[in-house]
Parts: sequence; C-alpha cells; structure tokens
Amino acid sequence: MTRADPVGGFLDMMAAERGAAGNTLDAYRRDLADYAADLKRLGRTPADAATDDIRAYLASLAARGFEPSSAARRLSAIRQLHRFMVTEGLRGDDPAAILEGPRRRAAAPKILSVADVDRLIGAARAATTREGATDFQRLRALRLHALVELIYATGLRVSELVGLPKTAARTREPFLTVRGKGGRERIAPLTEAARAAMADYRAALKTVAPGQAESRWLFPAEAESGHLTRQAFARDLKTLAASVGIGAAGISPHVLRHAFASHLLQNGADLRVVQELLGHADISTTQIYTHVLDERMRAMVRDLHPLGDAEA
Repeated sequence: MTRADPVGGFLDMMAAERGAAGNTLDAYRRDLADYAADLKRLGRTPADAATDDIRAYLASLAARGFEPSSAARRLSAIRQLHRFMVTEGLRGDDPAAILEGPRRRAAAPKILSVADVDRLIGAARAATTREGATDFQRLRALRLHALVELIYATGLRVSELVGLPKTAARTREPFLTVRGKGGRERIAPLTEAARAAMADYRAALKTVAPGQAESRWLFPAEAESGHLTRQAFARDLKTLAASVGIGAAGISPHVLRHAFASHLLQNGADLRVVQELLGHADISTTQIYTHVLDERMRAMVRDLHPLGDAEA
C-alpha cells in the first residue's frame, strides 16, 4: 500500500479487519472512485486533498442532483478513508475531520386516510367470500384479510407481523405481547375484527392445509423461515390496493403501520403512548409524526380559543 493507492489499502482493511460484505465494499469502491476522479480533475489525489477540495466535491454532488442522504454516504466514505490514511501514516492531517454532512430532509411518512384504510379492509373482507374461488384462493384471501386487519390494529413492524407465533390466534386478551427490536417486549392492541379475521384464517388453514397448520407460525409458508415473507405480503397488499384505486407507490405494510400511528394521533393519542405502541426506543423516531400533532394543535386553537375565529 502506498500514497498512490490509499483506496485499495482502505478497502483491503475493511474486508480483512471489519469483515465488510461484498456489496458494502462495492459501494465504498464506487463512492471513493468518484471522489478520486474529481480530485484528479483538480490535479490532486487523496494524499494531498485539502478541506476546500472536499467541500467543492460535496457541492458538485448537490449540483448533480444527489439527495442529501446520498451525499452524506459519500462524505462518510471520504471521512473513513482519510482517518485510515492518518492511522497508516499516509497523511499527517485529516482534511475531512471538520466537515459537517449535508442536512437530511426529515420526510413525512406516506399516510392513508381512514377512508382509504376502510376501503382496503373492505376489499380484503369481500375477497374472502368471492363466488367461484377455489379453497386455496379463499385461504389466501383469508390470510391477507387477517394480515391487513392485524397490522392496522396493532401497528406492528412487518417483520413482527409475519413472524407471529400461531399462539397469537388463541389469545383471549385485547392485546398481543410482541418481541420487537433488541428483544424488547411490548403490548400491542388487538381489535375484535383482527381477532375474528385470525380465527377465520386459522380455521380454513386447518381444513385446506392441515400440514401447514401444524407449523409454529401464525402465517406458515414454504419459505426458508417457515413463515410468510415480508415481500410476499407486500406483493399481495399492492394487488389488493390496486383493486380499490390506491397506487403501488402509495401502499406498503409500513404505510399501514404509519396509518395506525397517524390515526391515533389525529384522534387525540399522546405521542409517548404511540412511541410505546410502535416499539420505538427513542421518542425522536416517533417525532416524524409531529406534522399530525401540528395540525391537531392548530385545529384546537381554532375551535377552542375564544378568539380562534377572529380576524388577524
């Protein structure tokens, strides 16, 4: 390794010492090759690049239409490269150390209205009694209905939903106990509609596919995990949404989790309660929903303040 090829040495270190995966190494290689090419245009290399050179490179990314998140990833790679060069004695200073990353826009989550969710659930329910459907088609429709009812009732992450044990269908409590990220347990609310949808699906499963019904999973499938995959649920959900006029870009299991949280907040739930229900370790994660709270607060001032309707 020399000053002439610090990127190669950095990638070797990432592979050998940090066990970086092939895709990760490819991403670093692409990002740093672009950085090195920009420096070469200026007659420089990573060995003699100045802080202003890196600033100019980041500005060029914005001009090329890079999203802040993509530019931040490039800067992260550049920082790691220069820290590596200092550690290895290839440079005596770190020109990237004082740079701040581009500010990322906190995108508001895609939200379905209550009416949209009603139409979606109604279509899922109607498909379970479609005339002329085979037993297996009806079983699949019952599964999708149960999935949609459950995710909107509980706000579960899709990985938590598809990985529920079959014992979840036998609970008589108005809630489920869920093990989420980091092994943390939390309580998730369970509606009667969701409970009934689970029961209908499990009854049909025992009749149509008794072998699968013996699985430990609530939603068994011929997959490596033994249960339905997130991707399979997402595909079925998009097909269902299309039948009620909701475009593929506007629907996903995660969008239904967002709907659960947003609709609770719109109806007066406390942000801390929603944080607990979603299983967020940090309240800042839940604060992507503050736009809902802002709308509610404006409505409260308008409706409850004695001068709320007064002309400004």
